[in-house]
Amino acid sequence: MGIFTGVVLVGYTAVAALLGFFYRIEAGSIDLLMLVGGTTLAIARRFKDNKGQLGYFEGFSTGIVTALVASVVLGLGFVVLSVVLPQAMNLTRVRDLFGFDLSVVLAFLAIILMGSMTGVITSLIAMQYFKKDAPDPMKNED
Repeated sequence: MGIFTGVVLVGYTAVAALLGFFYRIEAGSIDLLMLVGGTTLAIARRFKDNKGQLGYFEGFSTGIVTALVASVVLGLGFVVLSVVLPQAMNLTRVRDLFGFDLSVVLAFLAIILMGSMTGVITSLIAMQYFKKDAPDPMKNED
């Protein structure tokens, strides 16, 4: 599911670069929403595959790995797009926004960091819904 999410993210980034709205910060928000959706869908699929019995750390790790793989795919796609479409992936606007030069390698690492941290937070939230219920000690199982 992480590779699929990463391919969707690369496709969206390529469309954003070709249509000329890649440099807008709002475009990155949509990337994060797609990453959150892919992470949640991966946990939901794992929950369904385990017939509703998903341990907390099993689902948590599924979400983190999904987000990490998707982020690496997006980072690699960003590097490829920077080589193929150098004018569309121009990072000088990022320099003007943050006050320092942002190289492709630094952007690659920032994409992975941002994606993995988003995956951790999303997994923490999603597992509150998907975790298996703890046994109730007050319930008599006769």
